[in-house]
Amino acid sequence: MKFVDEATIQVKAGDGGDGCLSFRREKFIPFGGPNGGDGGDGGSVIIVASRNLNTLVDFRYKRYFEAEKGQNGGGSECTGRSGKDLTILVPVGTVIYNAETDEFIADLTEDQATICVAKGGQHGLGNMNFKTSTNRAPRRITYGTPGEARTLRLELKLLADVGLLGLPNAGKSTFLGAITSARPKIADYPFTTLHPQLGVVKVGDASLVISDIPGLIAGASAGAGLGIQFLKHLSRTKLLLHLVDLNPLDGSNPIDNIIMIQKELESFSRDLARKECWLVFNKIDTLPNDEVASRIQAIIKTLKYKGRYFAISALKHQALKELTYALGDWFKSSSRPDVS
Repeated sequence: MKFVDEATIQVKAGDGGDGCLSFRREKFIPFGGPNGGDGGDGGSVIIVASRNLNTLVDFRYKRYFEAEKGQNGGGSECTGRSGKDLTILVPVGTVIYNAETDEFIADLTEDQATICVAKGGQHGLGNMNFKTSTNRAPRRITYGTPGEARTLRLELKLLADVGLLGLPNAGKSTFLGAITSARPKIADYPFTTLHPQLGVVKVGDASLVISDIPGLIAGASAGAGLGIQFLKHLSRTKLLLHLVDLNPLDGSNPIDNIIMIQKELESFSRDLARKECWLVFNKIDTLPNDEVASRIQAIIKTLKYKGRYFAISALKHQALKELTYALGDWFKSSSRPDVS
């Protein structure tokens, strides 16, 4: 299934039914009086988050949604049937905006979270409602009001505990496949990851969801490459892992690569750039052990980096247990309530 994380749709609630103009006419009953019934209310458009969906791909093919109209009222004081509400299912993590005003409407972060995005029209009144002592035969009715209509922009932001950052071919997909049951595409050319991938890693009794996005390149925050389309998926994560190729085949400097990625994060979102981020030096299997340590220390010293860092080989599964246990401990401690 193709991954789609943005969609624009039009929604229209049902119009309210009109009231009825009618009079009671039966043999031997003169002056039967008004008996026009009310119309029915129009159906509303309701969006519901479902954990059974993981993409907005359905909205590529259907973009217009209209709820049922209310029926008009009838004679003999018959009320028109109300229109049925229309329910639209979206994945958990969908953010809804008014496409015309860019107004934020809702953020559906829980399964079965519900929001009414277009309210149905009100019913019209039949002439039986306007009978008075001085007006025994009213010819007055009201018409149903139109249902609300909106153009909505849907954005899907994946819900994950850990987000993976890095240049193309930094080994993020290999890392995700090594510690989870996910099976992302892996190859020796850039941008093998074309859309976000999710994997679940078990750490003791806990489960952590890890998200991998396409690799970032210089200018990603301005639209270069693929990363800009998916950086928003990292906004919900609690922790970032920045995978760094310790021995890049293109001859680039890992220090420059780290700085570039950080600048792209800051350009895209300051809040995202402020998230806790661990450096994960990958592909240590391609270097002698003593050179691995010296390279890492030189990078840490040059960057004046004070956060946590790890040296791994995703391909050879080296030091992955230590990293996953560290993740489990971090999430366990961060979920504890503060005692002060």
